[in-house]
Amino acid sequence: MRNLFVVSSLWLSAALLPVAAQAGERHGEKHWEQQGKQQVVLSFSKLWTYNHAANPGQVSEIPAFDKRTNTLWIAGIVGVDVLDAGTGELVEHIDTSGYGQVNSVAIHDGLAAFAIEATTRTSPGVVVFYNTKTRTLSAGTNVVPVGALPDMLTFTPDGRKLLVANEGSPTTYGARVGTTVPRVYADAPGDPAGSVSIIDVRTRRVIAQPGFAGVPVFGSHVRRGTGMDFEPEYITVSEDGETAYVTLQEANAIAVLDLDTHRFTKIVGLGAKDFSLPGNQIDPLNEGTVSFISPVAKGLYMPDGIAAYEYRGKTYLAMANEGDFREDDGDRSAASSLGATGALANLRVTNTDSSPGDLYAAGARSFSIRDDKGRLVYDSGDILDKKAAELGIYDDARSRDKGVEPEGIALLDIAGRTYAFVGLERTLTGAVAVFDITEPANATFVDMIVTEGDLAPEGMVAYHHRGETFLAIANEVSNTTTLYRIDRMICR
Repeated sequence: MRNLFVVSSLWLSAALLPVAAQAGERHGEKHWEQQGKQQVVLSFSKLWTYNHAANPGQVSEIPAFDKRTNTLWIAGIVGVDVLDAGTGELVEHIDTSGYGQVNSVAIHDGLAAFAIEATTRTSPGVVVFYNTKTRTLSAGTNVVPVGALPDMLTFTPDGRKLLVANEGSPTTYGARVGTTVPRVYADAPGDPAGSVSIIDVRTRRVIAQPGFAGVPVFGSHVRRGTGMDFEPEYITVSEDGETAYVTLQEANAIAVLDLDTHRFTKIVGLGAKDFSLPGNQIDPLNEGTVSFISPVAKGLYMPDGIAAYEYRGKTYLAMANEGDFREDDGDRSAASSLGATGALANLRVTNTDSSPGDLYAAGARSFSIRDDKGRLVYDSGDILDKKAAELGIYDDARSRDKGVEPEGIALLDIAGRTYAFVGLERTLTGAVAVFDITEPANATFVDMIVTEGDLAPEGMVAYHHRGETFLAIANEVSNTTTLYRIDRMICR
């Protein structure tokens, strides 16, 4: 299967042509003979798909690539499946169930780190280190205790530190306080504090575990009184390794972590998106037809995946604005309970933010870019939902909730341009949106990869290896991992 598209308004000088010569020879040498400005064409070729059902309980959730062994490591609940990236065959299944439930994997320089939550998820979890060549526990200390429910982890660019997002979700959420609207919930009993564990990779010990008590809060629409505390979801690190940015998804905020002092410096509320404005339409009904309107309602961005990159010496943050309610759905209601009628009656809104005539949904149904201060510089508007509908893969049953639910994100530089790959969790078949984000304020939608046979991309990794470029997609519902090769060629 091949997806072929032309990158709109994207030009490559003749000086850069040798970078893509291999792809040009494969698709047509005559294009390489042109001088001056040439148009870049990208194509995506599906190389293989692996179904993880062979190992009972294994789920395809988060992938990581090891360049030393050309393998993909796929984390999901009971263990990590190691796949040969060249053939898609299973190399080995690493059973981690003895430690608990594995949520994520990250790899740097031949060292794999697994984030594993305890059997009792409110208890401290662990990070377990593996050697990617031997696929056995690494030498020295290889099990490091961290905070409760370690959900995601990532190495700093130099590999010296490992950052672990301890989500710390409660088992029972706080009860409603009073009868006011918007609603307010008490603190959850036995709620472990959300935090980030900072591990010194050389010594394999936690050197700091900053939390959020006393951290100054800026911005708007930071969700509090939700029956839980701030819960880290995803982490990205600036290219200079000095700052980490942590999504606090349910709180509609990001936290900024200084990696020199190992302290959070601020929490930034991400505001709300006005669905009534042009270009921000949604389909709030799930009655069997797709109908986009401009309702009097807003969406809280509530990003899941986040990735940092640089443009002209400044850090920018690319975010997938999935939206998320409490696991018990205690902080959501149908808008009809607040007096909404017609097309808005069934829209699911947040109890802690909404009131009659002032409705807030979870998620912005979009991909966005912010600067390092949290200020919005680009949002994809209604592109994702509408493109999915155009392609016949929009899941109308999710209309009243969060649309296509952008969740995972991966960035990659290709021929001097920066691309964002955004996984859509709720489409009728697997889908990944592609954006050219080289110039943050002028980001452009490129196309949508429809990956037949897959469903619900949870995590992705994009990488270069031996002169070629690849995108690996871990699909949770179909329990499959698919690898695409990205080819480049030049056209007149």
